[in-house]
Amino acid sequence: MKRIVFLFIFFHFFISVCAQTIVKVAAAANLSYVLKEIKKQYELEYPHSKINITFGPSGLFTNQILNGADFDFFMAADMVYPEKIVSSGYANGKVDIYAYGKLALWSLNLDVSNGLRSLFLPQVKKIAIANPKTAPYGRSAVRLLKNNGVYDKINNKIVWGDDISQTAQFAFSGNAELAFIALSFAFSPEMQNNGHFYVFPEDVCPQQKQGCVLIKKSKSKKEAERFKNYVMGHKCDGLWIKFGYGLAKKQ
Repeated sequence: MKRIVFLFIFFHFFISVCAQTIVKVAAAANLSYVLKEIKKQYELEYPHSKINITFGPSGLFTNQILNGADFDFFMAADMVYPEKIVSSGYANGKVDIYAYGKLALWSLNLDVSNGLRSLFLPQVKKIAIANPKTAPYGRSAVRLLKNNGVYDKINNKIVWGDDISQTAQFAFSGNAELAFIALSFAFSPEMQNNGHFYVFPEDVCPQQKQGCVLIKKSKSKKEAERFKNYVMGHKCDGLWIKFGYGLAKKQ
């Protein structure tokens, strides 16, 4: 009898798993915290859906998608990379702005309230920035430094992170005194009660338009579109705000 009950439970579990629709999402590293909470909320509301998220640099994902990577939905840290997906014929539809990100300067121990002037504190030996070739927030940081005539003065102190997540980790671990990060990391569970951050005003560093696009070769088109609409819907507004993002206009 126990064997029959066990087999019944196992069979029911197996059928439930098989019945799930899986959506594979390629997401910019700055979304690591907010998207995990959105995923949890979404899967509670839609228990037959499974959202698998891979986080990393937007530029790397773009190259992977253009080379046939198996993703259903791409959430980038800028507009350039998803628009490249569209122009290359790999998109299902157009690019939509899903949120506005902000660049921040963060330090575990130093007061950074003076913004770029904090880079010249005598304690600063290393400054972490994400690789601008693949990470939009790194590109924004480099552009900010060059526009303000600072880049060449601190170039010898820069340590490059593979993405914005690794860049934040450099500063959080103390391997760099300062880091240019996505503001969302300053509100992460690990960092929100530690360290100091400075948000660059819009006239100095405009908010980062973050775009998303559905992938043409997706095997879960309907579910991917539903998740995209959910991410951009009012049910997620509170989570975006919680992690320091600006809200995109609703359709």
